[in-house]
Amino acid sequence: MITGSLKNKINSIWQDFYNENMAQTAEIVNQLTTLMFIKMLDDKQNAIEAQAAVLGIEPQESELTFLKGDYKYKEFINGKEQIVFTIPYKELRWKNFKNLNGMDLADRIKNYVIPFIKDPNNKSVGKFGALLNVEKGTEERLNKLYVLQGSKPIEVPELHAGDIGAIAKLVSVQTGDSLAGKANPVLYPKAILSTPYTYKRFKAVNKGDEDKISQALSKIMSEDKTVRVENDGANRQSLIYGMGDQHLDVVVSMLKDRYKVDVELSKPKVPFRETIRKNSDVEGKHKKQSGGHGQYGHVKMRFEPSGDMETPYVFEQVVVGGAVPKNYFPAVEKGLQECVQKGPLAAYPVVGVKATLYDGSYHPVDSSEMAFKMATILAFKKGFMDASPVLLEPIVSMKVTVPDKYTGDVMGDLNKRRGRVLGMNPDHNGNTIIEADVPLLEIYGYSTDLRSMTGGSGDFSYEFARYEQAPGDIQQKEIEARASKVAADAE
Repeated sequence: MITGSLKNKINSIWQDFYNENMAQTAEIVNQLTTLMFIKMLDDKQNAIEAQAAVLGIEPQESELTFLKGDYKYKEFINGKEQIVFTIPYKELRWKNFKNLNGMDLADRIKNYVIPFIKDPNNKSVGKFGALLNVEKGTEERLNKLYVLQGSKPIEVPELHAGDIGAIAKLVSVQTGDSLAGKANPVLYPKAILSTPYTYKRFKAVNKGDEDKISQALSKIMSEDKTVRVENDGANRQSLIYGMGDQHLDVVVSMLKDRYKVDVELSKPKVPFRETIRKNSDVEGKHKKQSGGHGQYGHVKMRFEPSGDMETPYVFEQVVVGGAVPKNYFPAVEKGLQECVQKGPLAAYPVVGVKATLYDGSYHPVDSSEMAFKMATILAFKKGFMDASPVLLEPIVSMKVTVPDKYTGDVMGDLNKRRGRVLGMNPDHNGNTIIEADVPLLEIYGYSTDLRSMTGGSGDFSYEFARYEQAPGDIQQKEIEARASKVAADAE
């Protein structure tokens, strides 16, 4: 039987607990009481009597639900029984519970029984427990919860729905992941993030920092999904995308302050392409004698537009009579593959060229694959320049959404950028959506200019559409700017 003194002490302990948790329902109080005393007294009969003493009823075994595995509290929600929270069984198994020296009964309950975690989809998150990363299926232990005041973290016992807080020392959580109780995992929809359109070229200020910068940017991108890094192999440049110039400046400052690396931002190179507009018929001969076996390769080729601007080149051979042996055909194509990577006009990648090998000659001793490859390179450079080469510039399809009163200013600005306005459509919310084709070269810094024109109320997006021949003045300027690179490649 429960003695009077023990009954009074139990009532006192329970009252303290209840006063601190008035928001709990009577059913939770009932079930937690049962659970506490089963574990606390470690004896079925004493637990029955302890519960009866607290609830003020006669001892009845029907009042008890003995723990077999994790303790799950359930409620009827929308007519369906659902698990509200779970107390893992391993959290409540204390073999020496009654022999904790120096700890009275109240402290044992406070420190070993009461702590539990509730599902974040149901009111609050408390600190002593674990959450499930629903996205990755991993468990995250909760050590401490904080709310932030400026840069100062303030520890709190729990976070309620709608609160903005912080959790320290998470292992696998990334931006966008959902955390929930194991018993009721909830996968929240991914947030819709804006696409970053502002981009700049970046490079390390100090040589040798490239690996550190790469690792730092990977961490930043895992935190901020609107930061993106791309490697433009054709122009040998690294590009960083963000929501605006200020956003990119913040990333640069973060790299310097947090990761101790310096990067330099600059205007990116535009990915021009080279192609031809006419036909040409040329020959290339590579002949070299330096003692012993020499080098000899001779090809006659025709070059013409292929009409396919998605493919660098198309190669055909129509050699008859064995003027060029078949085993040298792969060497000719290798020469073409090397040439189209950097065109002879401005060292940009080549597209839309058809090359036809129709004749040539060889030497039974001095000819080799290398010799025919070099002969093809000579033929390509001459044939390309004889076929009216031009530069192609990328064109993007742009949509600009602005308040109606700014439509005229924005259209005028697009015309200055060599844009072609295709149409204007109202969105029935006081805004106009302007659709236009604009050269990629002309939209550098557009986010800043649009914000200035519209007082920050304008928005835009774009996607690559096609390549078009650049105006003569743009071509000439670009060719002159890259003349030194073409000369270096020719040597």
